[in-house]
Amino acid sequence: MFRTKFSDWLAGVVLCIGLVSSAQVAAHGYGDHPAAQSFISEMASQGFDEDEIRTVLQSAERQDSILKAISRPAEKRLNWGEYRNIFLRDKRIQQGVEFWHQYSDTLQRAEQEYGVPAHIIVAIIGVETRYGRNMGSYRVIDALATLGFDYPPRGKFFQGQLKAYFQLVREEQADPFSLKGSYAGAMGYGQFIPSSFRSFAVDFDGDGKKDIWNNPVDAIGSVAHYFSAHGWKKDEPVRSNVVMQQLADEAWINGSLKPKVTLGEWSTRGVRTRKDLSLDDKATLIRLEKDGEFHYWFGLHNFYVITRYNHSRLYAMAVYELGQAVAEQHRVAEG
Repeated sequence: MFRTKFSDWLAGVVLCIGLVSSAQVAAHGYGDHPAAQSFISEMASQGFDEDEIRTVLQSAERQDSILKAISRPAEKRLNWGEYRNIFLRDKRIQQGVEFWHQYSDTLQRAEQEYGVPAHIIVAIIGVETRYGRNMGSYRVIDALATLGFDYPPRGKFFQGQLKAYFQLVREEQADPFSLKGSYAGAMGYGQFIPSSFRSFAVDFDGDGKKDIWNNPVDAIGSVAHYFSAHGWKKDEPVRSNVVMQQLADEAWINGSLKPKVTLGEWSTRGVRTRKDLSLDDKATLIRLEKDGEFHYWFGLHNFYVITRYNHSRLYAMAVYELGQAVAEQHRVAEG
């Protein structure tokens, strides 16, 4: 059973449902969706009440705009130059400097506790939500139900997130319809999906709540914890420039996001980088297009860690460059 807040909400919604026809409810909800019964049964096996889960799903609404949005994400339809121009803007950089100044003590504490630099934390929150200005307007239950039951390419994944969401609202004693997020069900300043919230969100200010929606302190700590848990290496670089001593084989370029080839092995292939890096370090060769030209870099271990947040080279590169730009302006502002 859910705790008090959910039970109170449920009593009200059951009353409302009783006032409308069953045909109207079925037309909009997911309680009678063909895939819902197995989902509900699985939730029951985890200690949830079947009728309560069905009632919530019956009140979840399909959002066609979500299905449209997920079919054409920016990471797949834009080149690097176009994608970069979304995030590397003077206004967003300045907002990052202001956010850093406002939460400097928290960012310093997060860096000390988790080993993740302030500029990376700031950049993540800047890329994801413009420092809390755009955290998404979809009800999370609608987003996850729509994608879990009506988006077959990733239905299994989003049903998994829907399960995590039910667990989240039970654990946090939240109204399941009160939380809003992106079209993919990502929430708060750092846009955590439900499974990430349950695994990595922290109560960084010690008030007894893990509030990534309204509390930037908890959001900062949660982002830092996420990166630490995914293997961020303190004081190590993210990317490195390359020198191409010969034409690179196309099979070497934009392969696995996870580095698998050592810098020593890259050197024997005629692709070299700065001398202060260990030849035992692994790197992936990245090629991105900007202004009609190709640009090459090595993505190092910490670049890969950024892609654990969003599995995209464009995303990781935007986070890195925004972080660098904000850090530079922060240094200037601090004198």
